[in-house]
Amino acid sequence: MTLDLCPSPALYPFYKKENDTVIVVDIFRASTTMCAMLQKGAKAIITVATTEAARQYKSDGFLVGAERNTRKCDFADFGNSPFDYSRELVQGKEIVFTTTNGTMAIEMGRNSRKLYIGAFSNIDALINRCMDDSERIVILCAGWNNRINMEDTLFGGAFAEKIPEMGVVTLGSDSIRIALELWQKAKNDPLAYLKQSDHYKRLINNGVESDAAFCLLHNTVSVVPEYNKTDKKIRASK
Repeated sequence: MTLDLCPSPALYPFYKKENDTVIVVDIFRASTTMCAMLQKGAKAIITVATTEAARQYKSDGFLVGAERNTRKCDFADFGNSPFDYSRELVQGKEIVFTTTNGTMAIEMGRNSRKLYIGAFSNIDALINRCMDDSERIVILCAGWNNRINMEDTLFGGAFAEKIPEMGVVTLGSDSIRIALELWQKAKNDPLAYLKQSDHYKRLINNGVESDAAFCLLHNTVSVVPEYNKTDKKIRASK
C-alpha cells in the first residue's frame, strides 16, 4: 500500500491517480464536525459548495449547517462546530452542510474510487477501514482558501505514524514525509504547537477556541463517513 498527502486542494490534480482511496481532512473543523453529526445519529450529510445551494435546501425544509470564514451563516440552523449537533436535533435527519474549505475539498475528490472523511476523532476506525481494500491512499487536506495549513498536515503525519502498525506502507512523496516529521515534533502537545497557526487565531477571534482542543482528541467517535457517488450523500461506512 502507498500513502500520500496532498497539502492543498489546488494541488490535487498533481496527486490524483486512478483507483485512489481519498481521505478529505479539515481538522478545524468540518471533518471533525461531520464525524460528530453521524456519531450523534444523523442519517446522512448532503455537502454543497455554495451558500446559495444551502439556502435553497433550507427553503425546501432541510436542516442546514453553514459556515463562512469561521462564522455561522445567518440563515443556517447550525454552524461548523461539532458541539452544534446534538442527538436530539439531528438523529434520523439528513443535514445539508457547507463550509469555507472542507466541502470544497469533498467536491474535488468526489470522483475517486472511495472517499472518506477523516479527523483525529476517528483516526483508528479510519485506518482500519482503509486497510480493508485500499492500494493507494491520498489524504486531501482542505487547507484554507487553497493554502496549506498546519492542522490538516499534522493529521497526515499522525496517520502516517499509525498506519504501518496495520501492514507494510510506502510513503508516496516528500509531502507525506514532511507531514510525518511535523507530527513527530508536535505530537506531545499538538494544541500548544498549533497556537501560532493561522486558523487557531481565527478560532480565537471568533470565540470558538474551545473547538480546537476537542478537534485534536483521538478516537472520540467510531464512525467513518463515506461519500456515495450515486446519490452524493455522506453516510457512516458499513
